[in-house]
Amino acid sequence: MENTGTLEQVLDNVEAGEDTGSPVSMLSRRSVLQLCAGTIAGIASWRLFGPSAGADDPLIITEQAQGLVIADPTRCVACRRCELACTNFNDGKSSPAVSRIKVWRNINYGPTGLFSGDRSHGDWGNGLIVQDFCKQCPHPVPCADACPHEAIVARPETGARAVDQEKCTGCGICSKACPWEMISLDTETKKATKCFLCDGKPKCVEACPAEALVYVPWVDLTGKVPPRVSGTVVKQQACTDCHK
Repeated sequence: MENTGTLEQVLDNVEAGEDTGSPVSMLSRRSVLQLCAGTIAGIASWRLFGPSAGADDPLIITEQAQGLVIADPTRCVACRRCELACTNFNDGKSSPAVSRIKVWRNINYGPTGLFSGDRSHGDWGNGLIVQDFCKQCPHPVPCADACPHEAIVARPETGARAVDQEKCTGCGICSKACPWEMISLDTETKKATKCFLCDGKPKCVEACPAEALVYVPWVDLTGKVPPRVSGTVVKQQACTDCHK
């Protein structure tokens, strides 16, 4: 068989109007390039969206936290030292209103509020003080996904999500997205506050005199602890590659 030359030579001859005897001569240079581009795009699409996509390498959008602060209401004495330790360390002031752990709002009635009937917690219920703490949600993280400025990011030390004070505008969308209302807005700084586990050494745990708070390896509590609100303001988009 006669050698018709390289593809580049064939394409040059085709453009010149010569018949090289090669099947490629039936195509123009543009047709061949379009065919190659289409093939490459098809291969890429198959890898991304084919039936085995995500089976071996699931898509992880937000890194998972390594730890979690859990609370034992039966031990809590409502001294609120945890709130003071949190804000003193993170904000340089004593301000329970912006604390990352919240006891004050549940002291009287418990997390279900005033009209919860005979089953309410708190001093005006059964006396049980329920501490509210960040659940360090797995992906999709409601507060991080809701932030329009991508100001809630994972800390490299623990993987816990924290508020980037430079990006935060104080819009409050993240606080409305959290099912447990665990994000507060500092009225002085006009920024959001969120638990980031004090980079692995939670000050609330260290300050608790009753040992009602414990720092443990992460466990998913999002389906076990009832939310304070019926649903999030921002609906989450399902990511079938990494969770159902």
